[in-house]
Amino acid sequence: MWFLNPYGCIARENCYSFYKSLLTQPYLSPGLRDFGAMRPFISELGELQNKILEMGGLVETSIHSSIRSLVERDDKLMADIWEIETRINRLDIEIDEFATRLLALHQPVAKDLRFLTAAIKINSDLERMGDLAINIAQRSVSLLSRPQIKPLIDIPHMSRTVEAMVRRSLDAFVQRDEAMAMNVLMADDEVDELKNSIYRDLLGMVEEGSAPAAPAFDLIFIAHNLERVADHATNIAEDVLFLIKGVDVRHHHLA
Repeated sequence: MWFLNPYGCIARENCYSFYKSLLTQPYLSPGLRDFGAMRPFISELGELQNKILEMGGLVETSIHSSIRSLVERDDKLMADIWEIETRINRLDIEIDEFATRLLALHQPVAKDLRFLTAAIKINSDLERMGDLAINIAQRSVSLLSRPQIKPLIDIPHMSRTVEAMVRRSLDAFVQRDEAMAMNVLMADDEVDELKNSIYRDLLGMVEEGSAPAAPAFDLIFIAHNLERVADHATNIAEDVLFLIKGVDVRHHHLA
């Protein structure tokens, strides 16, 4: 049995269940603007939010399947990843065009404007995560053609942490949950530590001659891509904090 992630996702349908539960959440409109002439706009903002959640579900499924395939050494588990990438790219275009149209037609202000700005940026981060999942899948395919050089423990653990960051960042986006967004930012340090540990172990094995270089560097590349996914989840959490507070927390260490 393969590992369960913190939300119990072990099959494609279960990966989607978390995001389906969020689809029932309405767009949280500020104040009393969701009446009369503003009601269609609020409805469209909710539709945009749902498209982003759909994209998030596809991204996590792609990451999950590529790592699961590597752990179970079963390339059949990656059968849908290439189709999922096509759907992610299609949603990327739809979301970008939809959000741009809403900006042009309604000229929103305050939180509605921040929501649309955040949605455009989150869409870009999710699309890039989809590309990184493809990179992971390609390295996994390469590794399946070679003998396993070590038990896979750290990379599945890293993947669980990264998938949880993606989910929590989007949950924070829907719920406007500042504490959850901060939790994602803090989890990024754990991912960095896991990546560094994987690098040290695999480079050490190559240097001492206990593992061939090619599969070791494939695993290093997978860890690097998982760390990049975590960075994009962190970007989403920062966008959520901007949406909630109206304060840009990026590069806060420079302040």
